[in-house]
Amino acid sequence: MAFHEIRFPANLSFGSIGGPERRTDVVTLANGHEERNTPWAHSRRRYEAGAGLRTLDDIDALIAFFEARRGRMHGFRWKDWADYKSCLPSHKPTAIDQVIGTGDGIQTVFALTKTYRSGTETYTRRITKPVAGTVLVAVARDPKVEGQEFSLDAARGEITFVVPPDLGVSVYAGFEFDVPVRFDTDMIMTSIASFQTGEVPDVPVVEVRI
Repeated sequence: MAFHEIRFPANLSFGSIGGPERRTDVVTLANGHEERNTPWAHSRRRYEAGAGLRTLDDIDALIAFFEARRGRMHGFRWKDWADYKSCLPSHKPTAIDQVIGTGDGIQTVFALTKTYRSGTETYTRRITKPVAGTVLVAVARDPKVEGQEFSLDAARGEITFVVPPDLGVSVYAGFEFDVPVRFDTDMIMTSIASFQTGEVPDVPVVEVRI
């Protein structure tokens, strides 16, 4: 098993359906009250890629990608068109989109994260597959230069500073990112509707933990 650092063709994932999945155990007590618990600290995303396929060329590209990944065997990158930026979908990423840590004068490696907020509640998601060339970093709101002041590990979602950020200063980042996934099937069934179009009704894709 391996992870292939290649993105599922973005034109095929456009139009797909899917999103985050949670697992919650609910027990209803005799008095009608509930006890709820979750074994998952983090959500897991699922997608259905079949809805985005329209032409025979699309189907050919899908089959080639599926065969190269050996079905469920190897993971790959997926662009979630509904959630692929550190900022709002209508905005462009900036170096101060997300606070990813606080300097202590010693630590040089920081993991990329994205925080989701609703009211007073927050959820912080680890970003392991940033898109190379899109990552912007700032320390105490002062932009840093990649290749000179920090380096990026795009396969792990980590940035490494040449000089550790000072004690108490905020470390920021902005970026685009992919979701690490695999196919959730070992078989793809196709139907040819005409000489120009075809249909693939079921192409499930599921997020993998990195």
